Amino acid sequence: MPTPLSAQPIRRLTLSDLKSCADLAEDRSWAREEHKWGLLLSASTAYGIDDPAGKGLAAVCVVTSYGPTDRPELAAIGMLLVAGRHARQGLGRRLMDHALHEAGNTPLTLYATPFGRPLYEKLGFTDIGEAETLLGHLRSPEHPLRITTRPASAGDLPALVRLDTEVLGADRTHLIARLPAFADRLRVAEEGSTLIGYAAAWPTPAADVIGPLIARDTETAKALISALATGSDRPVRTVIDLRHKELQNWLKDHGLKPVTLTTLMAYGDQDLPGDRSRRFAPLNMATG
Repeated sequence: MPTPLSAQPIRRLTLSDLKSCADLAEDRSWAREEHKWGLLLSASTAYGIDDPAGKGLAAVCVVTSYGPTDRPELAAIGMLLVAGRHARQGLGRRLMDHALHEAGNTPLTLYATPFGRPLYEKLGFTDIGEAETLLGHLRSPEHPLRITTRPASAGDLPALVRLDTEVLGADRTHLIARLPAFADRLRVAEEGSTLIGYAAAWPTPAADVIGPLIARDTETAKALISALATGSDRPVRTVIDLRHKELQNWLKDHGLKPVTLTTLMAYGDQDLPGDRSRRFAPLNMATG
């Protein structure tokens, strides 16, 4: 007799669970995005509950921690998914309780959809901002942008990590070091010999995602996005923090359309590190 669902243990997932994670996403009408799952399962901590009938995973969530391994300074929770056949049985709450327990005092963030937000509010998360997903074919700017960019090289990695750590407020070298292999295109912007921004474009079945996007100012962000989109006939997708209204409006003026609005939330009254004025887009909403 199969173990009852309520008695199924929560276990750590590995790369061997990639297909099951993608199957679960597809079950909930999300894109499979196996490329993204590969990154999450290698760079983050994923928790899952197996289906007692042997039908893959019943539920999953992912926690991406930044800073020292033994003392994380920030973490993001994402990809909370429960199979449709097991909905409303408390699995999402159970996984979140487990993730919160494991995180201890580490400051936590997440992006909440309207569907998931009530659960997160009950758990003690509060609103700290909003982000909008935009999708479409980016039209070239009418006027040349004054910021120039170039493809990143291996020699840029130390400076790129320093800039990222300064802006995020926590070291995520383990994630950034994977970008050259994960992304199709990775570009940097400089002023003299100083790195003032970087961004990556990585593939999904439906579009190229632009993120992370860190920049000194809006003009730098525009230049990086424009350079990443140039030469590709695929649509682009990005998630823009609504603090950056000028960039959001520029993207809409140049062909991108709004898709979804999500709420950025933080756990409890913890102060978050970093400089959000230079964080324009996350790598993806799972990693914060």
